[in-house]
Amino acid sequence: MNHFKLIIVFLFLWTGYTVSAQSARVKGVILDNENHPVGDVNIVAGDKTTKSDAKGHFQIFVPSNKKVALIFTHISLKMITLTVNLKPYETFVFNPVMNNSEEQMGEVFVSSKNKKRVQGITVIDQSTIKKIPGANAGIENVLKTLPGVNSNNELSTQYAVRGGNYDENLVYVNEIEVYRPFLIRSGQQEGLSFTNTDLVQNVDFSAGGFQAKFGDKLSSVLDITYRKPTQFGAALEASFLGGSLAVDAVSKNKKWSAVTGVRYRNNSLLVNSQDTQTNYTPTFADIQTNINYDVSQKWQLSFLGNISQNKYLYQPLTRQTKFGTIDQPMALAVYYEGHEKDQYDTYFGAIKTTYKASPTLAFKLIGSLFHTVEQEHFDILAQYRLGNVDEDGSMNPDNVDFTRGIGTQFNHARNDLDALIANIEFKGFKEWKNNSQLEFGLKFTRESIRDRVVEWEVIDSAGFSINPPILDLPKNNQPYEPYTGPLLPYQNIRATNFNDINRFSGYAQWNNKTELGSSQFWYTVGARFQSWQVSGADIEGKNQTVFSPRVQFALKPDWEMDMIFRLSGGLYHQPPFYRELRDMNGVVDPNVKAQQSVHVVLSNDYNFKMWNRPFKWVTELYYKSLSDVNVYSIDNVRIRYVADNNAKAYAQGLDFRLNGEFVPGTESWISFGYLKTEENYENKGYIARPTDQRLKFAMLFQDYMPNIPSVKVYLNLVYNTGLPGGAPAYSDPYLYQNRLNDYRRADIGFAKVFVDSSNQHLKTGWLKNFKEFSLGLEIFNLFNNQNAITNTWVRDAYTKNQYAVPNYMTSRVFNIKLNARL
Repeated sequence: MNHFKLIIVFLFLWTGYTVSAQSARVKGVILDNENHPVGDVNIVAGDKTTKSDAKGHFQIFVPSNKKVALIFTHISLKMITLTVNLKPYETFVFNPVMNNSEEQMGEVFVSSKNKKRVQGITVIDQSTIKKIPGANAGIENVLKTLPGVNSNNELSTQYAVRGGNYDENLVYVNEIEVYRPFLIRSGQQEGLSFTNTDLVQNVDFSAGGFQAKFGDKLSSVLDITYRKPTQFGAALEASFLGGSLAVDAVSKNKKWSAVTGVRYRNNSLLVNSQDTQTNYTPTFADIQTNINYDVSQKWQLSFLGNISQNKYLYQPLTRQTKFGTIDQPMALAVYYEGHEKDQYDTYFGAIKTTYKASPTLAFKLIGSLFHTVEQEHFDILAQYRLGNVDEDGSMNPDNVDFTRGIGTQFNHARNDLDALIANIEFKGFKEWKNNSQLEFGLKFTRESIRDRVVEWEVIDSAGFSINPPILDLPKNNQPYEPYTGPLLPYQNIRATNFNDINRFSGYAQWNNKTELGSSQFWYTVGARFQSWQVSGADIEGKNQTVFSPRVQFALKPDWEMDMIFRLSGGLYHQPPFYRELRDMNGVVDPNVKAQQSVHVVLSNDYNFKMWNRPFKWVTELYYKSLSDVNVYSIDNVRIRYVADNNAKAYAQGLDFRLNGEFVPGTESWISFGYLKTEENYENKGYIARPTDQRLKFAMLFQDYMPNIPSVKVYLNLVYNTGLPGGAPAYSDPYLYQNRLNDYRRADIGFAKVFVDSSNQHLKTGWLKNFKEFSLGLEIFNLFNNQNAITNTWVRDAYTKNQYAVPNYMTSRVFNIKLNARL
C-alpha cells in the first residue's frame, strides 16, 4: 500500500506544512419530508459540483471569507438555495429537508463555533469504531489508540488515562453515568462493555481538564450518545467471537422511536491461544434498549435499559511457558486440578425527561437504578515443575535436564457481592443572546453494598509449606531443620461488609464567548461540590465535603492559520467509591478521604489542509499534582487499595496527535505520548506508580486496495513501554521494583464490501435487500508478539530464589466477521 509510505515520509518531513489554497467545506445529509434520505441531488457552488449519495450524504469545498451560493436541485423536488460565508478550513454541517411544494432560500454567516473543539474534546466517528479490528472491538478499542490512553491488556475494555487507574474514568451514556462490575480480576472475565457500539450516535472523549458539569473523577470523561432513529433499520454482525443484532423502530406518527441491541460473546478463541490449556465455557450476553417519546415539541421522554449476564466457567488443565535467556533457557510446566465459577448479573434502568421551556431555557430530570449480583468462586490446585531446558534447544517443558523446583499452589475463593446504586439528578440550561450560557445541576446518590470476601492461598515447595512474607515468623529453613512456627496460608483475606453511602453533589458553570481585539475568546468558569457519608452495621463514618473549582480558556487568533490555543484545569476531587474504601485485607474504612488533584492542561489545535484534504495536529502538555493519594496495586485488572490517603503523587506528560484523511474519505491518525507519574508514600521517597507508562505510540489507519477499491484495510497498532507491574502484589515496592516488557500489538482487518452507499445503485439479486453488506478477515496480534500482563512467581528450592514467569496474553488469532445492514 503506497499510503503507508506516504505516512512515513510525512512523519519525517512534516514541519508545519500548509497549503496556500484557503477553502472551507459544507457537508451534511439531505432528507425528504418523511425523513428518508435523498440521493442524486445536484449541489452547485460556483464552478464546483457534486451529488448526494444513496444515503443522502454530500460534501463540497467552497472558497472561504466570501459569500458563496449553494444550489440544491433534484428531478422531483423543489430547489434549495443557501448562501454561506465561512472561515478558512471551516466545516459547516447543513442537513436540508427537500419537499415538492415550495422552494427554500437562506443565508448563513458561520464563524468558528465548534464547541467541542474549543472544549478540547476528541470526537470519534461511529463508523470508525465499527470498522477497526481488535480482540475487544468497540469504543474502548479505539480509545486505546489515542495519546495519553494506555492499556496492555487486549482482553480488557478498561484503560488508564495520563497516570490514573481504571477507577478514575467517567463514562456517560445519554448523560447517565454507567458502572462496571466490582469483582472482576482478569480481563478474560469481563465479557461485554456496557456500551453497545451498534446503538451509538456520538462519542466524545476528554483526557483531562474537563468542565465542572462532568462528575467527580480524576482522569477522563467518555460521553456517549445513543441515536434516535428516523426510520426502520437493522444491523447484524457475526464472527467467531460472537454476534450482535440491532433494530431501529419508529412509529407512524414519529412520536415513538427505539433502538434495541442484543449481543453474545465467547472469548474461547482468544483464551485458547494462551499458554494455559483449559476447558473454557463462557457465556457473555446482554440486551439493551433506548426508547424515546416526544410528548410535544417542548417535552421529550426517554428510557435506557440494560440486562447483562456474564458467566465465566474456567477449568485450567495444563500450562507450559518458556522463559529465561539464551544462555539459560528455562521452562515451567503446570498441571491443574479444580475449576473457577464466576457470574456477574447486572440490571440497569434510567428515565430521562427533557422540557424546553423556550428556545433558550431547558430542564432535565434523570433517574437511574443499577443492580449487580456477583460471585467469584474457585478452588484450583496447581502442581508445577521448574527446570533448565535440555541442550538440544527444543524448549519443551517436558524435556528438562535439571529440575530446579517442584511444588504446589492451592487457591481458594468464595467472594460474593450485591450492590444497588440509585441516582436522581436535576439539570438546567439557560442561554442568552450575548453568547453566554449557564449550566447547573443537583444530584443525589445512594449506594448499598453487601460484600463477603473469603480468599486464601497455600504454597508448598519441595515438601514444606511457605509462610506468608508479611509476618514476623520464626526462620523457616526446611527441609534442613525442623520448623517450630505455625503453619499459615501464604495469603489470607476474610471480611464481611454491609455498607450504605449517601452522596449529594452539584455543579454550576458559566460559558461565554467574546472578542479580544480581532481574536475570538471563549471561557468557562465553574465549580462542583460533593458531600458524602459512609455507614454500616458496626461503623459510622464522618460526613465529608469537597469543593472543586474549574476553568477553561480558549483563544482563536485572527490568523490565516486555523489555530486554537487552550488552557484548562482546576481542582479535581475523587470521593472514594466502594472499592477505594476497602483495604488490602478487605476491611472497609468509612473515613477514607477524597483524592485531590490540581490539574493544568495547555494545548494547541491546528487545522490545515494537505493534499487538498483536511488534517488536524493537536499538542497537549499537562501536569497533575495529587494529594491525599490512596495508593494501590494492580493484578491484571483487579485494583487493591491501601485505603489510608497517606501519599502524594504527580503526573506529567506531553501528547501529540495527527489525524486526517490520509486516504480520501476516511479518517486515520497517529498518536505519541510521554508520561511520567510517581508517588511518595509515607515520605519514603518518590517511586513509579503502577500506571507509569513512559512512552506510547499508536496508529489507526484505514485504506483500500488500489486495484480493488471494494477491499478495505484497517490497521490498529499500539506500542507501550513496560509498566512497573512485574513484582508480586504483596511485595514492598520500595524494596523491589520490576517492569514488564514493552507491549507491542498490531491488529489488521480486511473487508470485502459487497454493498455500501457508493454502489447501491448497482446491487442486484439478494443484495438489493441490504444497505450494507461486507465479509472480513481479522488477524489479531499480527506479528505474534509475546506480551505479558503479570508474572507468576515460582520458588527454586535449591537456591531459595524466586523466578518471574511471564503470564502471556493472546498470540496470533484469525477471525472471520460478517456485517450487514438493512
